[in-house]
Amino acid sequence: MSAKVESYEQAVEFLFNRVNFERLSGHQYSNSDFKLDRMRELLRLLGNPQQALPVVHIAGTKGKGSTAALTAAILTAAGIRVGLFTSPHISAFEERIAVNGACPSADELVELVRQIAEVVNELDKLPGQMSPTYFEIATALAWLFFREQRAELAVLEVGMGGRLDSTNVCCPAVSMITTISRDHTRQLGSRVEQIAREKAGIIKPSVPVVSGVADEAARNVIVETCQRLGAPLTQLGTDFQYRYQPARIGNDQMSPAMADILLPQHHWQNLRLPLVGEHQARNLALAAMAVECLREQGWNIPRDAVPAGLGRLRWPGRIEILGQNPTVIVDAAHNWEAVAALLRTLSESFQARRRVLIFAATRDKDVTGMLRQLLPRFDTIILTCFQSNPRHVPVEALAETVQGLTDRLCHRTADAASAWKLARRLAAPTDLICATGSFFLAAELRELIIDSLRTGEAELPSDSLPNRSSVGL
Repeated sequence: MSAKVESYEQAVEFLFNRVNFERLSGHQYSNSDFKLDRMRELLRLLGNPQQALPVVHIAGTKGKGSTAALTAAILTAAGIRVGLFTSPHISAFEERIAVNGACPSADELVELVRQIAEVVNELDKLPGQMSPTYFEIATALAWLFFREQRAELAVLEVGMGGRLDSTNVCCPAVSMITTISRDHTRQLGSRVEQIAREKAGIIKPSVPVVSGVADEAARNVIVETCQRLGAPLTQLGTDFQYRYQPARIGNDQMSPAMADILLPQHHWQNLRLPLVGEHQARNLALAAMAVECLREQGWNIPRDAVPAGLGRLRWPGRIEILGQNPTVIVDAAHNWEAVAALLRTLSESFQARRRVLIFAATRDKDVTGMLRQLLPRFDTIILTCFQSNPRHVPVEALAETVQGLTDRLCHRTADAASAWKLARRLAAPTDLICATGSFFLAAELRELIIDSLRTGEAELPSDSLPNRSSVGL
């Protein structure tokens, strides 16, 4: 491929033409496709932009993106120039990369891709699987942007696993593991201990580790790894705690979610959460503990940066409330644990006469496990598929799975737009519509819903609601 990149469209085309494991079924690749040598060589040819920047490095089955966003928001509120790298994006590729909440402009992205394209094309000519992938290039672009924007510290979300992830060539100041449960089993292993070892691959000698891992077998792996590498370990539930007060939304009752964060060094009480759900209070506790580790290393981070950071955070697609009358929620839950957290939050925080589910999923996920949880908790089921990724499960296959679990009837729609139109026809003002099952469904539906609500089909959320529609920090 030519390295010629002169427009935003050409930059995006260059990126999307790379091997992209986000668009491949899990059966199409394995651990042998991941090579840190390839990532190291790419960065070397770019001048090793990662070497001079300390990192908060975050792995986990669930919650790592939200924890990364919370951590970056707190550090930005402390006056630090913070780079943030997360995945996947919702509307545009450049949302994956930000410094102090600002993503690259179209012109900046073109220049970044232009810089990297020449190097990538040289690597493409080498033998031995040295052609960089989409995610590796995205990671390298983040490092270039952080360097150009003079970031002082970076917060990196692991893409998958940890040990062989392209982010795992960084120099962490703090390593964090949010949760561990079964996901990406073809690549990471079918047993939780195997998955834990892959995620523990981000732990470095003598670098502090913050862990929210609750599963006993996985927790033992994290403890053993930290002991072997001499990495100080701080564990949620043992060394620090949180308390959560649920939000109350519906039937003219609007009260935000609140949390107390209890660290050995400091307690915060009655923090207003911008994200709904007990799991987000948990993520906040992890973020606050990581920030405390940085304080102990000499970073100037005032304690009031925690509430100040919460006040500026917007994190789309995580139990995001997009409309009222009916209540409209989009959530990117795509595994068993994330669906369980969504259902807990719906039960404790949202009042509704009836619930309408819009569901789509990718092929390499535990679709049966997700539907087994979701089906009993919704009155109306709408099955659909997203168009933005070829990994989607066909609607008829979803219907067969539903029929194997229940004798209830469900609606079938060919695409997300049709599913949203049907849900709007079926839902009364006192009902709740929830779209979930895949990050790709959340991304596709989010723009459709916001556009339709702006035309007056339903009420937009008020400023008092948590996690209302907004992009960036």
